[in-house]
Amino acid sequence: MTRVLIAGGGLGGLVTALCLHKVGIECEVFEAATEFRPLGVGINLLPHSVRVLTHLGLADMLEEVGVATADLTYFSKHGREIWSEPRGRAAGYRWPQISIHRGEFQMQLVRAVEQRIGRERIHPGFAIKSFVDNGTSVTANFVNRKTGAVAGSAQGDVLVGADGIHSRVRRHFYPHEQQPRFSGRVLWRSMTLAQPFLSGRSMIMAGHARQKFVAYPISAATNGHTLVNWIAELALAEGEEPTRDWNREVPRERFSGVFSDWKFDWLDIPGLIAASGPIYEFPMSDRDPVDRWSFGRVTLLGDAAHPMYPIGSNGASQAILDAAALASVLADATGSSQESIATALQQYEAKRRPDTSKVVLLNRRQGPEAVMQLVEDRAPQGFSSIDDVLLREERARIAEQYKQIAGFDRDAVNALGELKLV
Repeated sequence: MTRVLIAGGGLGGLVTALCLHKVGIECEVFEAATEFRPLGVGINLLPHSVRVLTHLGLADMLEEVGVATADLTYFSKHGREIWSEPRGRAAGYRWPQISIHRGEFQMQLVRAVEQRIGRERIHPGFAIKSFVDNGTSVTANFVNRKTGAVAGSAQGDVLVGADGIHSRVRRHFYPHEQQPRFSGRVLWRSMTLAQPFLSGRSMIMAGHARQKFVAYPISAATNGHTLVNWIAELALAEGEEPTRDWNREVPRERFSGVFSDWKFDWLDIPGLIAASGPIYEFPMSDRDPVDRWSFGRVTLLGDAAHPMYPIGSNGASQAILDAAALASVLADATGSSQESIATALQQYEAKRRPDTSKVVLLNRRQGPEAVMQLVEDRAPQGFSSIDDVLLREERARIAEQYKQIAGFDRDAVNALGELKLV
């Protein structure tokens, strides 16, 4: 039986484990953090990724823990509507779009792995340091990231590098790759217990490329309040360098002043910022697409393979699609020979790498959020009618193009039917 070692216990690594288990492939997960904790803020899961999670039996959990997003609306910096569209089931998809707390989602995945695969198959405190592919198997060596002490080693037929944007597995194959490519923009992220806005299941984006605010609920309303995830985004001054501490807690005064007059009749953004919990700073970065993910018995997945700007709700969704594709090709592989494994991993890469490379590059051009910048360029002082600035046909075309490139065009997703992982 094929045995897979997964370096990385984030969303991509954990979903990969569940997909492999679903097709009857033995696997183990090795996570650098010494314990799993519900850290982070909100994320969005698009319908094509929820399709995978539904096949894994996680649909009820997703809708219980998160929110089925009903609509997405782009606004100008003056709070005027640019484009609005239904999302998920409200848009006719067979599966919902889910807004959820990333940490809570990860903990649910951890529990699912422990229950289905076994607690002994998930190893916190095991950061991958090196590996050797000798042709007949691959051996991975792990250390405790805090102490540097040897944590152990493991041998398998396949090694999956799901170890994030700073992936050691990727670095092994691309030792001269530079630091992640900084966009020039910084995100400040937090959550606030607040009154629901618009439909109560709305996701909003306001502003333009140099100053933007994103907000959406990630919990059901209780006693008239819901947990709202929000992101404030600003472009740094030319030549200004961000901190390299990618999740640093910062005071709200660092950025809140420029949003002080963004109080709209549909959302009080200064109030949302003022009432929030801890705020974390995150330099928006990605990496250039690479020409190859798979080398012999080793491959990359998720942010290790295709780190992208958090635009279009695609980061976690694309990692989940990777997981399903990888499990599918490994299930079809005949035996665990070098030739069989290498062929399967090349098939996985051929299926996923071109698509994700397109998303990485399109996100650099702001993806569907380009409508906000077009409005800022054409009408920085505001507008009376959006159609005087940007025709509906042009707005619709931008939205639909992105769905097609990112793989979540409604008709295409619905035509996929139920996932065939057996």
